[in-house]
Parts: sequence; C-alpha cells; structure tokens
Amino acid sequence: MPTSPSVATGPAPASPPRTGRGRRADLIVVLAALALAVWVTSGLWRDPNVRTITVNSSDQALFEWLLAFGGHALTHGQDPLFTHLINVPDGVNLAVNTSITVYAVVFAPLTYLVGPPVTFLVILTLNLAATAIAWYLLFSRQLVRSRLAAAVGGLFIAYSPGMVSHANAHLNWTAGWLVPLLIWRAFALRRPGHWLRDGVILGVLVAIAFSIAAEGLFFTALALGLFVIVWALHPTRRAEARAALPNFLRGLAVTAVVAGVLLAYPLWLHFAGPQRFHGTGFDPVTHSEDIAAFGSYPRRSLAGEAGLGTSLAPNPTEENSFFGIPLLLLTVVCFVALWRRADSARRATLWALAAVAVVFGVLSWGPVAKFDGNHTDVPMPFDVLGQLPVVNAALPARLALVVAPVIGLLLAYTLDQLRAAPARHRSTEAVWALGFVVALLPLLPTPLLTDEREPIPRFITAGTWRDYVSPGGVLTPVPTAVDIYPDGQRWQAYALAHRQGEFRIPAGFFLGPGGPDGRGRIGPVPRPFSALMDQAARTGLVPIVTDGTVREVRADLAYWHVEAVVLPDEVHGAKFEVDQDAVRRTATALLGEPQRVDDVWLWRIPPA
Repeated sequence: MPTSPSVATGPAPASPPRTGRGRRADLIVVLAALALAVWVTSGLWRDPNVRTITVNSSDQALFEWLLAFGGHALTHGQDPLFTHLINVPDGVNLAVNTSITVYAVVFAPLTYLVGPPVTFLVILTLNLAATAIAWYLLFSRQLVRSRLAAAVGGLFIAYSPGMVSHANAHLNWTAGWLVPLLIWRAFALRRPGHWLRDGVILGVLVAIAFSIAAEGLFFTALALGLFVIVWALHPTRRAEARAALPNFLRGLAVTAVVAGVLLAYPLWLHFAGPQRFHGTGFDPVTHSEDIAAFGSYPRRSLAGEAGLGTSLAPNPTEENSFFGIPLLLLTVVCFVALWRRADSARRATLWALAAVAVVFGVLSWGPVAKFDGNHTDVPMPFDVLGQLPVVNAALPARLALVVAPVIGLLLAYTLDQLRAAPARHRSTEAVWALGFVVALLPLLPTPLLTDEREPIPRFITAGTWRDYVSPGGVLTPVPTAVDIYPDGQRWQAYALAHRQGEFRIPAGFFLGPGGPDGRGRIGPVPRPFSALMDQAARTGLVPIVTDGTVREVRADLAYWHVEAVVLPDEVHGAKFEVDQDAVRRTATALLGEPQRVDDVWLWRIPPA
C-alpha cells in the first residue's frame, strides 16, 4: 500500500504550489470523480424509489433497511447494534453484520426526509467520488508532484474493476475513501512530538472504519503491516525504521486505546455477544479469485460491453481483480522502469509494494488454485491462514482488492517520473501514452445494470398495517423475508423511516449462527412454514398439505407470535420471479381464506 513521502520515495517531493492552476486541476479531478460516480450509478438516478440494482437487489434492500433502522435507533434511544425487529424472537447481532452505523447516523436526517432508497443512492455515489478524491489528495499532496499523475492513479483506484463490481449495492466496500485516510494518519504517527494527537485521530478513524467496513479495515491493516515490515527490513531503511519506531509505537498504543474504548461494546458483541458466530456461511473455495481473472476483463466496462467480459467471478459483485492483460503488462513495465531509475532507498519502497501485491494476489486464490473456472488440487497459502480466527470470516477473493491501489500508485509514480524527465528524455512519451490508453481505456466503467422492483404495497405506505398489528407486534410477508425475498425488510424500512411505528418480522436477511460446524449462515435455519412458502414461490406448485403440516405451521406462527400474514399482489424476488398465485393458494390451504385489505391478501392469526 502507498505510504508517506519519506517512506515511499526517499526525500519528500516539494508539494506543488497552491496556485490558480493547481486549484483548477483539483476542481477538474473533483468534477471528473463526481461525473464518473453519477455515470456508474445513473440507472438508479432515473427513479431511486423504483429502480434497483439488477444483480444484487437483496443487498440494496438490506442496506436500505440498515439506514432506516440506524436512524430509528438513534431517534428512539435503541441499541444500534442489536435488534429484535427482525428474526424474532432471537434477534440479530448487527455487530457481526455490516451495520454501517456511522452512515446511518450521519445520514439520518436525509433518510427521514427522502427515504432509505434515495439515501442509499446518495451514499453509493458519494462513496465512489470520495474514494477518487481521497486517493488523489494523498497522491498529489504527499507522493507525487504531477497533478495529472495523481489524478490517473486516484481515478483508476476508485473506478477499478473491483470497486465498480462492489458498487452493485455494497456500501461498505465502496467506502474506499477510508483507505487513503488510514494510510495518511498511520504514517503521521512517525512525526516526533505529535504521537498523542495523531494516535487519537487515528483511533477515531479506526472506529469509524470498523463501523462502515470492518473487513476492509482488516485488509488495510494487514497490507500496511506487511508493507512496513518488508520496507523496514531493507538494508537501506533499517536505521530510519529504528529511529522512527519508538514514536510510532507510542502513537500506535494511543490508537489502540482510543479505538478500544470506542469499540468496546461492538467488539464484545462481535466476539462474545448473543447471536454471534465464527467464520461465514460462504464457501472459501467458491469465493476465491480465479487466477485467470487477473488477466480478464470485467462485465461492467467498455471491454465487457464489447463482449470481452467473462464469468470467472462467483457473482457479478465479486470481480475483485479483472485488470486485463494489457494493464498487467503495463504494471510490470512501470515497475521495471521505476526500479531501473531508483536509488537503493527508493527500491526498498518498490520491493515492499511488490511484496504486498504478490502476497495478497496469491492469498486471494483461496484454499486451492483454480484457473479459467477449473479447480485444481494445488493447495494455496490461504488453506492454512484461512483457519485462523478473524481470517476465517474473510472471503479470500476480496484480498485481490488490495492489488488495485498498488497498481494505481505505480501508475502515478511512472507518470510523475515521465513528466519530471528532461525534454530530451521524453522521446518515448507517445509510446507510454499509447500503453496507458490501451491498458486503461477498456476498463472504463459502464453504468450498473438496473431494473424496476415491485412497489411497496399501499397497505404499508398508507399505514393500514397498524389496524391489524399491535404496536411492536409481528407481521410476516409470504414468502417470509430472507435474502432472496427482501420485501419484509423493505416494508419495515419504509415504516421506520416514515415514523409509522414498529412491527417485527420473522427471519430476515442477515448473517447469524446456524451454519455447519458452528459457522454462520445467511438468515435463520428454515422452519416448515418458511420452507413451504419458498417451495411454492420457486416451483409454482402447491405442496401437499396434511393435518400434521397445518399443526407445524401453526406452531411456527405461535413461536414467532405472528398477528398477520400478508401477501402483496406483486412479490419481489431477488433471484427469480415469484409465483404469487402459488404462494396465495399454499397460504390459503394452510391458514384458510384470506381477506382483501387495500392491495394485499391478509390472514389474521389469533393468539395461540
């Protein structure tokens, strides 16, 4: 990962004077970053309350719910990290989920004003733009002299294939602006005489990053640690590292204390609280990076639109490398060119950057190597490291995201070196320019695929539900809410954001216990009622219903304390079209004839 000027390049380059020209360059980069962010998310901007991300509407609904719940918890004095509004009666530990509490609190006024879908879109768009701007500022103020070089590096990182892929509804991973801030403040700990203040600032920033993107914070810490170790062990940097170590450790201790105090409750919930789990419900072999993916093109890019995209990722939200062969070759050429002109001190930095890229690239290949979709029996280092606590909760493919900032930094360094070269040494500028265009132009992002999703029924938007559910009572849609049927949480988010009051739902989309070998899983372990509704929704067939089946369903509804079962005219299925008629006939066979209320079918459930 990039680092401070004295670490990365030897003597710090003189920062460009803040002239009118420099300010114009800054403004152009800001406008370019915003324009690209709006371009990528343009499909949603057509109508944020109606449009949804085609390939990941479930995560979009989850983050919209988190924004609504976080604002509701803030204004109602509730615990923002544990809730019984979903997965009744057990509740959900949001500290082991991606709770984005800071976003929910900061943007609560906007959520109450315009609703969770618009807030979600605003944050997603700002995440992308802020990531480009933050990297640009780090590069231009700390690492390179050329604003053009800083702009190319920053814009590449923010709109690299991995970031655009995660823009498919991941508010946590698109918050890449946190990484350059963490890097900047981490290396500020080296400053003599400021270790207390710098440690406090970094501690607060770590707490914020943990709330928004804990997995990204973990990766950043690992990458920075590896970079510093490799850099400090280089013979030309050992003396400097020893001199800086005492001050750095003092600042780091302050960081740990401050972050520890701020995160004491979230960390307790994460490791010892109720509804915790270890590992995840995701298969690390499936969610590992295909070796061939590094040289492939992503689907949401010019190359992908031209038919050069591949399906080597487990899903469209996990194209974590996908740099294309031209960019990989350009990166190697840039590294060699920088190495040849570097002194021994600068080579320490290049060597550390190479170590970070190679180590994280290899770790992203997961427990066993796979190439071009074909699994092999060749074990990889992650097979061992993936057994460690905390590491076992990470998806190995995402480790490839660390490679993009390394590439962006090498591109920025190379452009900076070319622009600083004397005129007589610029005869190859056209060749370099062609190389950059050939490598980067195919990766220019294209807008995310979007579609219309089923509207929230009037039964919810008009507040009619309050006539059938007691305050804080339990309502369940059918099919019951899980990741592939996000309606229940969308309805709940609307009610919370529009201050209608609370209703609770069984199940939901979250990570919780119940997976194999004590690991986590998505949603709760299915109960008979959930399984029957899911079967009808998927197959369009009404299952055989016996007296025993009815007793099991009644037991489920009593366990959840359900007061009303609701089926809208249009059910949103995140992965497939739901057969609403089969669901209604199945629910009728189990619960009797429903009544028509507004635009939903409703079954009132008497107390057990």
